[in-house]
Amino acid sequence: MPIVRREVWEVQRRDYLASVAPWAEDRTARVARGQKHPVYDFLFEYYSWRPARLLRWTPGFGVTLEGATREDIAWSEFVPTDNGLSLPAGAFPGRRVSYLRWAVDYLDAVLAREPSFACLGLHEWAMVYRDPAVRHPYVPLRLSRDETDAVVDSQPLRCTHYDAYRFFTPAAMPLNRYPLNRAETPDHDQPGCIHANMDLYKFAYKIAPFCPSDVVADAFEVARFAREIDMRASPYDLGGYGFTPIKIETRTGREEYVELQRGVYLKAQPVRERVRAVYARLLAEGG
Repeated sequence: MPIVRREVWEVQRRDYLASVAPWAEDRTARVARGQKHPVYDFLFEYYSWRPARLLRWTPGFGVTLEGATREDIAWSEFVPTDNGLSLPAGAFPGRRVSYLRWAVDYLDAVLAREPSFACLGLHEWAMVYRDPAVRHPYVPLRLSRDETDAVVDSQPLRCTHYDAYRFFTPAAMPLNRYPLNRAETPDHDQPGCIHANMDLYKFAYKIAPFCPSDVVADAFEVARFAREIDMRASPYDLGGYGFTPIKIETRTGREEYVELQRGVYLKAQPVRERVRAVYARLLAEGG
C-alpha cells in the first residue's frame, strides 16, 4: 500500500478536525443544555452520525499511515503493518457488499439524470398542510394556518425524494405529481433535489472508516449548506435563530430559491462523483 508520511497525515487530520469540530462541539453543547435547533439538529438526528463519530479521522482504505498507533486512530478496523497502520479493502464486511452494489447503481442513476429545480421547496409546507401538528412545535409559522395551506394549494407539488415525501401530511400526499415509495427511489431521485444532495453525507459516513474523512467533511458541508436553504424556505419563522426567510409564497422568493437550489446542485455534484468513486473502488477491491 502507498505510505502516507506521518507529517502529511497529521496535517490532514488537523485540517479535517478544524472543519467539523465546531459543528460537532456546538451540537454536544446544545444537547447538554437541553437546547433544540430547528436547522442544525437535523444533521445529527435525521442523520445518525453522532458528534463523537464525526470527530474520528480516517484516510480511508488502501494506504498505510506511517508511524501511526492505536492511540492515533480510533477505528478498530485498522490493522498494524511494519510501517504503521492501514485499512485494507478486504476488511469491509462481506454481508454489506450488496449494499455497495446498490449504492453504486443509485449514485450512477442520479449522476446521469438531469437536475430539476421545479419543486420550489414546498416539501416542508406539505409536512404541515391541513394538519394542526407541526414538526418543530417550538418554532412559530411565518404565516397563519390558512395562509400556509393556501401556499400549498396555489402551487403543484413536484417532490421527487421519498424521504421528504413520506413526511407529507395525509392531505398533502395525493397532491404530489406522483406517489413515491422506497423501492423506486433510484427511479426518481435527481441531482437538483435539496434532500438528495444532503444525503451524500449519509452515503459518506455509512461506509466509515472506508470513506476518507475529507470526503465526509465535504459531504457534511453540502448537507449543512442545503439544510440552511431548506429551512429558510420553510413555513417556519427562524428569525430568532438568525435566518432570513426565502419567501417562496412570492415570485421573488421562488426565484431566489431556484437560484440557491442551483448553487446546492453545483456544490454537490463533485462530491457525488467522489463518493461514487470511493464506493466503486471499494466494491472492486474489497467486494
